[in-house]
Amino acid sequence: MFSRAQFTSRLRRFAAVAALGISALSISACSNIPAEDASGTTQGATTLQIVGYAVPAEANARIAQAWQQTDAGKDVTFQTSYGASGDQSRNVLNGQPADYVHFSVWSDVTRLVDGGLVAEDWADGPNQGIVSQSVVVLAVRKGNPLGITGWDDLTKPGVEIVTPNPASSGAARWNILAAWAHIAANGGTDEEATEYLRKVFENTVALPGSGRDATTAFTGGTGNVFITYENEAILARQSGQDFDYIVPDDTLLIQNPGAVLKDSGSKAQQWLDFVLSPTGQEIFGEAGFRPLDGSVPAEVVGANDPANPYPEPQRLFTVADDFGSWDELSTKFFDTDDGLITKLLAQTGKS
Repeated sequence: MFSRAQFTSRLRRFAAVAALGISALSISACSNIPAEDASGTTQGATTLQIVGYAVPAEANARIAQAWQQTDAGKDVTFQTSYGASGDQSRNVLNGQPADYVHFSVWSDVTRLVDGGLVAEDWADGPNQGIVSQSVVVLAVRKGNPLGITGWDDLTKPGVEIVTPNPASSGAARWNILAAWAHIAANGGTDEEATEYLRKVFENTVALPGSGRDATTAFTGGTGNVFITYENEAILARQSGQDFDYIVPDDTLLIQNPGAVLKDSGSKAQQWLDFVLSPTGQEIFGEAGFRPLDGSVPAEVVGANDPANPYPEPQRLFTVADDFGSWDELSTKFFDTDDGLITKLLAQTGKS
């Protein structure tokens, strides 16, 4: 926990990141941006290549700047590439340079394990490979004119949904799993959950390629309900966007993995250690993610209640408890030929 004065000071320090062109909502889907000092001079000889999904770009930039103030990080610069999680994972598998990856879903890291790029024991630590977490929420237009209260409202007439495309985006997969669990984990059959998702897709008006692209579409005026991460909603509001968001009574815990590649030097592991440290997690908390250690910043700008930014849902689904494993659910829902969601998208004309 920290004081309001400390929080204000930290925000001022983070403003330097925006001055480098790494603002919350303007960062490109795929960029290479070395960390620099105020004069534009790079700060040392070691460069780390970070490849990740689009949503945590700003949080990672804030953490990087804090690490550069330490002895371990003072001589490190960064080159970063952000985009849709699945696309980024495949890019690394196909040769894109990376020292550290931060993806949306587990399977995007295990793809690199299977490809020999990440060690098989990457998730053996106490955090089990997870570096950031959030929950799925529903963003709505200011004042909530449709009176959206939860998942059941998404199939009503007049609802126009924006959610990322599950073919490329990890964010989309979390969103879809949360909607599925609302039916299946509350006693519904697979057939009932499938029919519910069919109606959700019929009300979907945009399937952008990544979670960040979906935010841009919604804040640009597309749709009237946006299925998204809590942290993405908070960050957008920190950046001046004016909309409301709802944490449903039942929702899904989002757990995002991070890993160091086998051929990376010691600095990459030191970076991961800092990401997982109380300081790194505190910065994640300020940027809208729920810290892994359970701590809560004194105030989170952009949250519904800045002093109580991360309310506990009445029921919190998890992949482990409600879906078994990523291997199982990836086959069942997202297989490119026979996946349930793949077929639903085609049947509703959304593929």
